[in-house]
Amino acid sequence: MTGGTDMFEPFDPYADRLREECGVFGVLGHEDASALTALGLHALQHRGQEAAGIVTLDKDQFRAERHLGLVGDHFSNADTISRLPGMAAVGHVRYSTTGEPALRNVQPLFAELSGGGFAICHNGNFTNALTLRKQLIEDGAICQSTSDSEVVLQLVARSREKKIVDRFIDAIRQMEGAYALVALTNKKLIGARDPLGIRPLVLGDLNGAPILASETCALDIIGATFIREIENGEVIVCTPSGIESFFPFGRKPARPCIFEYIYFARPDSIVGGRSVYDVRREMGRQLARESHVDSDVIVPVPDSGVPAAIGYSQESGVPFELGIIRNHYVGRTFIEPTQQIRTLGVKLKHSANKAIIQGKRVTLIDDSLVRGTTSVKIVQMIRDAGATEVHFRLASPPIRFSDYYGIDTPVREKLLAAKYSLEEMRTYIGADSLAFVSVDGIYKAMGYEGRDNANPQFTDHCFTGDYPTPLTDLSEDQELARTPRLVEVR
Repeated sequence: MTGGTDMFEPFDPYADRLREECGVFGVLGHEDASALTALGLHALQHRGQEAAGIVTLDKDQFRAERHLGLVGDHFSNADTISRLPGMAAVGHVRYSTTGEPALRNVQPLFAELSGGGFAICHNGNFTNALTLRKQLIEDGAICQSTSDSEVVLQLVARSREKKIVDRFIDAIRQMEGAYALVALTNKKLIGARDPLGIRPLVLGDLNGAPILASETCALDIIGATFIREIENGEVIVCTPSGIESFFPFGRKPARPCIFEYIYFARPDSIVGGRSVYDVRREMGRQLARESHVDSDVIVPVPDSGVPAAIGYSQESGVPFELGIIRNHYVGRTFIEPTQQIRTLGVKLKHSANKAIIQGKRVTLIDDSLVRGTTSVKIVQMIRDAGATEVHFRLASPPIRFSDYYGIDTPVREKLLAAKYSLEEMRTYIGADSLAFVSVDGIYKAMGYEGRDNANPQFTDHCFTGDYPTPLTDLSEDQELARTPRLVEVR
C-alpha cells in the first residue's frame, strides 16, 4: 500500500469531512418571529449550508420563503423579512442526507390539511421512510419531494385521529430512526425528539415566547433564555395558553449522538448539560494520556481540531501553536483546470505557518478521519513547510461504519478505517505515527468510567457498529437509486 491520493481527482476541500446534518428553529407569539428565525438559522448555519427556508403564520395565512444557498444569501435583508409577517415561524437549514439538493426538498415542508395548514422541519434521518413512502405511493399518495421528511407530512394527512397533535403522534409512531422535528399549525408550535434522543432539540424563552431550536447557540444569538432540553421521546406542544408535554413512547434511557460533541454542535453550545467546548478539550486531554509522542509543537487542523489540540497541549505540556492557517472564504466548489492546480487544492482552505513548523517535530490534532484524502495533503503540506517529523492524532475513535441517522458519511467501503489497519492508514497519510482516542477514552472525556457495553450511554455506531434502531430501508437503496426523479434547477 502506498500513500497519497489520485492526483487526477479535482480537490474538494470539503469532501473529506463528515457532512453536517440539519438545523431547526421555531418561535411562537413574537412580533419579530421571522427575523428571530433568520437569526437563529444564522447561528445554526454550521449544521447545513445547502439550503434554508422559513414559514410564518400571519393570522390565518401561512407564508413561505425557501431557497438554495446560505441563510445570509436570502434572509439578511428587510425586503425578505417583510414578506414573512406573523407572530409565529419555523425555519430550517439543510444539508441533504436523503433527497437531491433541489428546491422542492428545501424545508420547511408545508401542506394544507383537513384541520388547517401544517409546516414541518426535520433534523435527522428516518430509517424506514423509503419503505413507508413506497406503501404510501401505492395507496395513491402524491409525493412532491424526495425528502424522507415528507413521509411524516403524508402520515399526518392520512391519520384518522381528530386532533392535530394526536395525528402528529400517530405519524411519528410509525417512523424509525433519528429525528428532531419542529412543526407549526394554525395555533400550535410542536416539537418532537426521537425515542432515544439521537438528534438534539432545546426549549428556550424570549419574553414569554417559546423557542425551539437544535442548539443553545441559536437561543444565545437572539437573547433568549435556555429553559431545558426536550427529552428523548417527548412531544412538546406550545400554545398561547401554555406548554404541554406528551411521552407517546414511554420512558427509556437516552442515547444521544456522540458526534454532536465530537464534531457537529457549535463549541459554544451546551448539549446534555455539557459545554461542547469543554468536552472537546477533554477529549484532547484523553488523547494525550493514551498516545502522547515526543514533539516540539501541537498544531490543530482548524477549525474543528482546535479545542482538542488545546486539551492535548495542556495535558502533554507541549506548546500549542497555530501552525495551520485556515482561509474562511473558500466556496464549496472550485474550478481546477490543470493537474498542477489540482495539487495545490488543499491550500485553498489551509496554509502552513512556516515560522511555527520549520525544523520542528509536529503533532497534528484533528477531530476525525473519514476518507483520509485531505489528511494526506495536510501531512505533506506540513513536511513541505520544513517539519522534521509529523505525528497525527485524532480526537475520535476510527470511523469504521456508515451512519444512517442524519450524518452523510461515505459508504463503508470508502471509510479509511473500515478498509485498513492502523499501520496501513499511517502509511497512507504519510505520517511518522498515527493514533486515535479509544472508545472508552471518549466516554471518559464525557465523565464516565468507560462505555457501558450492556447499555451504551450514547449512539456511537460509527465506531462500534452498534446501531440502536432498525435499519429497515437498507435493502431498498438500490431500488430507490433506479427510481426516476425530477431534477429542479434555479
